[in-house]
Amino acid sequence: MLRLLKSTNLVKNSGRILSANFPSSTIGAKANFAAMPEPKTNPEILYTGLFINNEWHKSKTGKTFETINPTTEKSIADIQCAGKEDVDIAVKAARNAFKLGSPWRRMDASQRGVLLNRLADLMERDFVYLASLETLDNGKPFAMSYNVDLPMSIKNLRYFAGWADKNHGKTIPMDGDFFAYTRHEPVGVCAQIIPWNFPILMMAWKLGPALATGNTIVLKPAEQTSLTALYMGQLIKEAGFPEGVVNILPGFGDTGAALANHTDVDKVAFTGSTEVGKLIQQASGNTNLKRVTLELGGKSPNIVLADTDMSYAVETSHFGLFFNMGQCCCAGSRTFVEDKIYDEFVERSAERAKKRTVGNPFDLNVEQGPQVNEEQMQKILGLIDTGRKQGAKLVAGGNRPQGLPGYFVEPTVFADVKDDMTIAREEIFGPVQQIIRFKKLDEVIERANNSDYGLAAAVFTKDIDKANYIVQGLRAGTVWVNTYNALCAQVPFGGYKMSGHGRENGEYALQNYTEVKSVIVKMAQKNS
Repeated sequence: MLRLLKSTNLVKNSGRILSANFPSSTIGAKANFAAMPEPKTNPEILYTGLFINNEWHKSKTGKTFETINPTTEKSIADIQCAGKEDVDIAVKAARNAFKLGSPWRRMDASQRGVLLNRLADLMERDFVYLASLETLDNGKPFAMSYNVDLPMSIKNLRYFAGWADKNHGKTIPMDGDFFAYTRHEPVGVCAQIIPWNFPILMMAWKLGPALATGNTIVLKPAEQTSLTALYMGQLIKEAGFPEGVVNILPGFGDTGAALANHTDVDKVAFTGSTEVGKLIQQASGNTNLKRVTLELGGKSPNIVLADTDMSYAVETSHFGLFFNMGQCCCAGSRTFVEDKIYDEFVERSAERAKKRTVGNPFDLNVEQGPQVNEEQMQKILGLIDTGRKQGAKLVAGGNRPQGLPGYFVEPTVFADVKDDMTIAREEIFGPVQQIIRFKKLDEVIERANNSDYGLAAAVFTKDIDKANYIVQGLRAGTVWVNTYNALCAQVPFGGYKMSGHGRENGEYALQNYTEVKSVIVKMAQKNS
């Protein structure tokens, strides 16, 4: 999903090289990843409770739920399941931590940055453990957890640590005898609901700007992938964040609904499906008109022109769809290819998909692990079957791999896909590439925009005029030119249309967690 960070302090004691095929624009062509240590294939599970006021608790109802290893289909651990009463307790803790005069509100802004950097330091200390835990719980290859998710999470926290004492207001030349200025103040208690596809990274995307601007948090990780979030709770305590500033409640949809409906929650930030995003926005308006930011689904167009470098475009388009088992909201799932090169592009894409290494995610040479759970796997297989029935041509994959336990799906490629087919309209969120033919620029721009979504898009061409023309025409929050999945902490990310609203990352993310207060002071007049 993201550019590789080179960080020598993270790899100085490592001893194994991974060779994998990734496009140079994103992570390095056939990159020799930084040397990696052996993963912890059976990391100890240390925290499974509710994290409230810097302490660990059992749920008030006594309910727990299993988290399943998607590679083996076996239980990893039982986790405490937060209910409405637990939500009330956590929100009260966050509200108390936000009160004027509390240690958090009295803290210098620069010190908030120090704490964020300290948290990043602790993540570096426990780097291999966290990467291993992410792979165990989510199923993503350790090579990705180690080289992408963890480095990018750390960099995100450090980036927002730098913003902590720089999010300031302005003085304004107001008419009349007045002194006017603005204050940037924290919104208050923020509910943050995290998805399962990039658990620790999406947690960092939300913690960074919220904590830098002085808010307090009740965070709900996805029930499928709670383990790294819970371990992060202990690191947050160790870093020195005051009690109640960050609270972590594992649970299901009813936990998220209780947060979205809670009258003492001031803001909700959600990453996940468009369907659930709609429910959260509705619930957030039922009580106290919470501020809401939503990063939702996508069906991103990836447009390949005939003048492109064929080998590079095939490989980068492959990466743009299949990375993270296709479980990316911004995946380039509608690959539009110009008619002149369509057949060759399809043939090469099918060949590449058939060579993709699938298996145990702790194997350092594996590119693709399992889907996150059985429900997701069955949904993907069902959509593949729909594609067949509606007349798309299956040129690679389409089934579960033989001889593998776990929730695996073969890398799958469809050709002769039509715009009105289900697989061209619905978000599959799996390793299924759809390749669609086009002839003219204006035609492909219109077809690319003919979607409920508008999260991301890409264009591959050597003609900068054509690239700029297409960029202006596409309705998407991010448009890549001759690359895919190049994201970083400094650049905003978010969507148009049903892909949500608000932006994460970069300076724009601070706006999501900041209230602007105008202060107008009557100036004293000189006596005549």
